[in-house]
Formats: sequence, structure tokens, C-alpha cells
Amino acid sequence: MSTQRISDKVAVQLRALVDEQQLQPGDRLPSERALAVQLGVSRTALREAIAQLGSQGLLIARVGGGTYVAEPAARARQALDEPLAPYLPLFQGDPEYRFDVLEIRHALEGATAWHAAMRATDEDRARIAQAFQTMLDAHGKNDPAGEAQADAAFHLSIAEASHNLVLLQVMRGLFELLQTNISQSREKLYTSATTFSPLSNQHREMMDAVLAGDPERARAAAHAHLEFVHTTLRTLDDNEARRARASRLPSPTVDP
Repeated sequence: MSTQRISDKVAVQLRALVDEQQLQPGDRLPSERALAVQLGVSRTALREAIAQLGSQGLLIARVGGGTYVAEPAARARQALDEPLAPYLPLFQGDPEYRFDVLEIRHALEGATAWHAAMRATDEDRARIAQAFQTMLDAHGKNDPAGEAQADAAFHLSIAEASHNLVLLQVMRGLFELLQTNISQSREKLYTSATTFSPLSNQHREMMDAVLAGDPERARAAAHAHLEFVHTTLRTLDDNEARRARASRLPSPTVDP
């Protein structure tokens, strides 16, 4: 069993521990050493589980200061994530589920972009512009996973600017719960030499529309971007499958 699989199990145990002990926001969990002994796991797996629950908003880990239960809004996101949790191994094991994720994102992100264009504050606009620049800066460093994370952060910066708590929490839940699945999609896109320029142009159009306060343009830009991602991934998958089939063909015989 991989460390990741173990840490997933530990994360479930930590969730149960918080519930069983009725820990409240701000309450501190036992020390790392004590938790590792109590759960019968390595400290490495425990740290990964704590980081996972931290990204989902349930726990807050403070360097040198222990691990604490997060605030109610983060726990609300946990409630949104939990129904999908049993399906995570299936999502991670079958790349075809990427397209289910994209269909849901297509439905959600048009709405988040529309509301962001209507409601973004000056601070929101600055964060979106910074997230876009960070995404550009991540390119060309031979780190497709890093580009995938910067891509997710850009989309979430727009979701935050929508000032719709439900939309934001659902978007965060998708990007966090399905992180492996989405990262695989993004990495495949960013390792294709022909996709970076159109992706950057699409992201820029989304940003410009939101910053301009044009909701219809922002929604259209989000839909066009996700349609491009969906179509491009299908094409890349088809090409890979074609090459795999060709590699299994017997080599031609050459007459002496």
C-alpha cells in the first residue's frame, strides 16, 4: 500500500477523532508524536493526512505550534466534500472521470465568472491579476505539476471574487478532493507544446472580462476555456491510444 493510500486512511481517522471528541474550532489536537502512537501510523503518513485535511479546511497546522480545528466555514466545506470522498479512488484510477469533472466545472465556472465580474472588489481584482501572473511565471520551469497548481489558484481567485460562499466552497472542494485527477489533466496540457499559448490567451480573456466588470463576456470566456480543455484532452488521449496500438503491431519482416 502506498504512502498516499495510508495517508488517506489516516485522514479519515483524524476526521473521526475530531467528531468523536467533539473538538471545536480553535481546539488543539494531541501532539504529532501522541497522534502517531494513538493511530498506529508513521509520523510521515500523519503529516500528509494533516496537510490533506488542512487543504480541505478542517485543520490548521501551525509550524512549531501544533494542529488545530479550523473555523466553521471550513467545516462547511468538509460537509460538501464528504459525499464524494468514497469515490476518490475511482476518480484517481480511471482518467475518463476527468471529463465528468470538466462537465461539472463547465456548469459552475460560468456562474462564478459572471458573479465575479459583477461583484469583484479592488482587492479581488488585484488577487486575480497576481494569480494570472504567477501562472505565467510558472511556465517553462519543467514543473507541470506546479503549473497545474497555479492554474487551479487562478480559477479559485475568480471564484473568491464571486462572493458566493456556496459556489466558492464547491469549487474548492472539486479542486481539492479531485486534486490528483485535475492535476493529471493539467500536466498533460502543459506538456503539450501547442496548448500553452491558447490556454494563456483564454485565461487572460477571463481575467480581462472580470476586471472590466463584463459578466456576459466573463461567462463566455469561462465556457470557451473549458470547452478547449475538454476537446484538447480528448485529442491528446486519442493520440496516445493510437500510438499505443501502433506500438503493439508486429514488426514487418524483411526478406533476406
